[in-house]
Amino acid sequence: MSQSSSTLAPPPGRQAPAGSPLGNGLKQRHLSMIALGGVIGAGLFVGSGAGIAAAGPSIVLAYAVSGLLVMFVMRMLGEMSAANPASGSFSVHADRAIGPWAGFTAGWMFWILLCVGVAIEAIGAAHIMTGWFPGTPSWMWVLVFMAVFCGSNLGAVSRFGEFEFWFAALKIGAIALFLGLGTLAVLGLLPGTSSPGAANLVHDGGLLPNGVDGLLVGLLASVVAYGGLETVTIAAAESDDPVKGVAKAVKTTMWRIAVVYVGSMLMIVTLLPWNDPAVTAVGPYAATLDHLGIPAAGEIMNVVILIALLSAMNANIYGSSRMAHSLVARGQGPRALGKATGGVPRRAVLASCGFGFVTVLLSYWYPDTLFAWLLNMVGGVILIVWGFIAVSQFVLRRRLEREAPERLVVKMWGFPYLTWVALAGVAGVLVLMALGEDTRVQVLFTGGLTVALAATGYAVQRRAAARAGSQSSVPM
Repeated sequence: MSQSSSTLAPPPGRQAPAGSPLGNGLKQRHLSMIALGGVIGAGLFVGSGAGIAAAGPSIVLAYAVSGLLVMFVMRMLGEMSAANPASGSFSVHADRAIGPWAGFTAGWMFWILLCVGVAIEAIGAAHIMTGWFPGTPSWMWVLVFMAVFCGSNLGAVSRFGEFEFWFAALKIGAIALFLGLGTLAVLGLLPGTSSPGAANLVHDGGLLPNGVDGLLVGLLASVVAYGGLETVTIAAAESDDPVKGVAKAVKTTMWRIAVVYVGSMLMIVTLLPWNDPAVTAVGPYAATLDHLGIPAAGEIMNVVILIALLSAMNANIYGSSRMAHSLVARGQGPRALGKATGGVPRRAVLASCGFGFVTVLLSYWYPDTLFAWLLNMVGGVILIVWGFIAVSQFVLRRRLEREAPERLVVKMWGFPYLTWVALAGVAGVLVLMALGEDTRVQVLFTGGLTVALAATGYAVQRRAAARAGSQSSVPM
């Protein structure tokens, strides 16, 4: 499909953000918390343990490097979203910059990722509840959580914003308390503890106890943990002031990433030997609190992890429904999902919840086949999405500078050089995944999904172009 000379405005026949049927009930405080709420999940509280066990103290370096990459990605996404707010976020930007097939591919890949994420979070939350209430069936808790958050997303968007605001506030509060206690312990000011100094950083193999291979495993784990930040640019389209909202949310997220992620990892490996079995058995945060003698540390972290899972579940239902609605509005999905009532795309919400619930059932019925296949398929999706973001920003930045420089409220640093650095970083991580025995299958499955969706998107694009051509040839 040929592109017009100016594609800053939505292409003909596609929904403009200004004319969106969605609501605008999200406030700046909601956006700031959504930016962090979507990314602080069980992957940080529990999953980071595998990264620490592999990388040792160099996990701090791994999180710092991948954190820098995600800062670049979010800055690029913030630039495009502030210039053209849209509920489809990077999918819309890829559509305008590269072509409809790219928007189709990135959008539906992300939708599948979020829906599978909903299932994983529901299963994890149900596991915690069955531990607290022995004898209760896991499926019952899954059903309860799915019903609650499907219901919250069927209501006004402000309801979702309030849920996510308080969930995220609790998670951030827990991390702030953890960092505060950890700082006191490092300084030797916490009663009953003595400062470990740098002993845990230099003993037991030093900074790189398992060499570069261990560092690479930690790097891959940290990249996965950062996935979810993109939701804030989807939510910004439903805020009172989308341009100001996304600009502020993206900017404030930058330093918070450094504090929450890098600061946490530094605190853990300073206070606790990296090869302590508890790091992977109970999770690094709970293990550190136990090491400091904090009473009921395990149960405290179970509460925090449950909140993190439910928060991410809520955010993923929201993000997937808005992405599906945006794709349908651009003629890239089933029309039945396109209707919005009261500013909420309720059919898209139900479809996203339905797919998530089916995925939960697959995890019970076919844990080693279909569910494992789904998990592998979405393993590298976030990296493909980041690649689309980088390419889209490179194209649209040139176009904005030429046609509407006043829209550049947020600017990518060091353009175009850091855009190329980010793109090279994404490619480098994918190469490392392809070389690793444990992650190669994820690259293959994700590659297959990408090719299948790109081919489908290209066919949809060709069909739309043929239809538009036949309509323009009809005499008036």
